[in-house]
Amino acid sequence: MFGILMLSCFTTGWACTNFLISKGASADGSTFISYTADSHVLFGELYYFPAAEYPEGAMLDVYEWDSGKYLGKIPQVRKTYSVVGNMNEHQVSIGETTFGGRPECQGGKGEMDYGSLMYIALQRARTAREAIRIMGELVQKHGYVSSGESISVADANEVWILEMIGKGPEESGAVWVARRVPDGMICAHANQSRIRQFPLDDPENCLYSADVIEFARKRGFFSGKDSDFSFADTYAPADFGALRFCEARVWSMFRRAAPSMKFDLDYVRGDAKAEPLPLWIKPERKLTLQDVVAFMRDHFEDSEFDLHDGIGAGPYKLPYRWRPLTWKVDSTEYCHERSTSTQQTGFSFVSQMRSALPDPIGGVLWFGVDDTHSTVYVPMYCGMQKVPKPYAVGTADFWHFSWESAFHIFNFVANTAYSRYQDMIRDIQIVQQELEGGFFARQTEIEAAALALYRQSPQLARDYLGTYSVEQGEKTVERWRRLGEFLLLKYMDGNVKDFTTREVTHPGYPEWFYRKIVEESGDRYRVIE
Repeated sequence: MFGILMLSCFTTGWACTNFLISKGASADGSTFISYTADSHVLFGELYYFPAAEYPEGAMLDVYEWDSGKYLGKIPQVRKTYSVVGNMNEHQVSIGETTFGGRPECQGGKGEMDYGSLMYIALQRARTAREAIRIMGELVQKHGYVSSGESISVADANEVWILEMIGKGPEESGAVWVARRVPDGMICAHANQSRIRQFPLDDPENCLYSADVIEFARKRGFFSGKDSDFSFADTYAPADFGALRFCEARVWSMFRRAAPSMKFDLDYVRGDAKAEPLPLWIKPERKLTLQDVVAFMRDHFEDSEFDLHDGIGAGPYKLPYRWRPLTWKVDSTEYCHERSTSTQQTGFSFVSQMRSALPDPIGGVLWFGVDDTHSTVYVPMYCGMQKVPKPYAVGTADFWHFSWESAFHIFNFVANTAYSRYQDMIRDIQIVQQELEGGFFARQTEIEAAALALYRQSPQLARDYLGTYSVEQGEKTVERWRRLGEFLLLKYMDGNVKDFTTREVTHPGYPEWFYRKIVEESGDRYRVIE
């Protein structure tokens, strides 16, 4: 199953965002991690691995997640756990962002890439700490072929950030460090390494490969005292892009969670000499599931980086910019901003894990496809044993449109909205809030019923929640298809229809846009009396 799935996933981890919320920082005692899998060539779908038992000596075929390239075989374990998306049946969830790092440390030998590490660990681990140990052992035994990665690993009690980079084409394995997010704190990473100094004698809160400092000394990357060693500064020195395109996303989440905290804006503007952001902060109030979902939909609103502003947003304040991210006019290079919410998202999730509930009830993967700002996060309970067909692997693909595909239908709605975003997003949010609000409002009731069934039989609870998740996924996609039809009909040909009065209006561009036209064209379009 793992090998078959990997062939279907032609993706890249180069533009993702993760938020990490510890148990003490949440309003209800949940732990959360979020993940946007951002790639222009990723087909968004919900993976599923059933639990399985294997005979002694069984082998596992490993395929690179990004390319589908066959990497080799590794020994299979005797028993694996079920996984829906990026959460397993024991409420362990994993996300990632790629930071690349030193070119000398890329292109390693072996059978393990970052995607294989995540999904194999999910099939084998009962806790976040165990998942970290498994990933460390896998790269030690089987090598590592990816570039630098920041990986979020969480269970119902602990949240960890793990950073890893390979040893280059001449060596096998990887060096890494993992830190537990202190209870009451929140953390984030977005394509830039963030762990600097770390405790060398605190295994309860910090784990690392035995040679993480020794390897840096051997390669001439570091020569100071062990206590001064910084993983990020050694293996992924920050440049303008790392700050402006990556750390800026971390800053935007931090400033929303702790509005009164002061951060050095020169740092996120791209000045590597400015004061760095902390690895984690304490939010000014306990965060809810809805707060974390809102973080995922950020476009730098109400800041100097706000993507709704400027000529690039067009007359209808579209908060997205098409590639390339950097571009030149004459010989001067410029850039667009890169926010958490982006048009290139394949899939995203907020994983919610709760120790006060049995695993099949406590673990929920709130899953969506396409743009985070205009998606719907549907509850997928971690004990479910099949996924909704519109989200399932094999329902459709990247190159062929299908009305049965959640990814294609959400793209249909989003791309329709790009033409008149400022107006259409309001219609989208009405339906988005209708669906998500219903899921949030019914969560307590649904889980109370599941808990009553669990007391009779855990399998009854899994069946009940699995059926509920499948039904909500199918209902959401059907409702979204009808929304797309409505948007097309309402805004057809630049008109706006009022379905109550049966009036058709023809709103023009905003005044500022007309002024831009005149500034650019002079008297070219002037009407002569």
